[in-house]
Amino acid sequence: MMGHLARATLAAGGHATGVITRALIQKEGPYEEHARLQVVTTMHQRKQTMAKLSDAFLVLPGGFGSLEELFEILTLAQLNLHRKPCGLLNVRGYFDLLLEFLDHCVSQGFLPLADRRLLIVGSNPRKLLDEIEKRTAKTAASNKH
Repeated sequence: MMGHLARATLAAGGHATGVITRALIQKEGPYEEHARLQVVTTMHQRKQTMAKLSDAFLVLPGGFGSLEELFEILTLAQLNLHRKPCGLLNVRGYFDLLLEFLDHCVSQGFLPLADRRLLIVGSNPRKLLDEIEKRTAKTAASNKH
């Protein structure tokens, strides 16, 4: 999925930086079409590098890796270790049960509502990107003060 997204970004005139581990290169092959590709040793280094390079985070439907990255970046936001927007593209209700569970966590007192609201959710990619961009600008403006 990430390779397709990177190719589409480049085709639209954008730029993409890939961050991949040596093990993933061996398993999946390199993404040579990236304008920039950073190769790291561990998944931990990969996540740290992606977090450092990112202005915001957008999670697409996926499995364990996507969910693990989502919750790590949300936990860092919850701890005020970053103020970057976190978005979730809920294509065809893919994340409905996860979102229901997060609301259950709030209702049971394990997740503060303010922290639940750290996650920007949308099913329309353009609208979701607009909301993420709005929050990115808001964060940048508040960092200047």
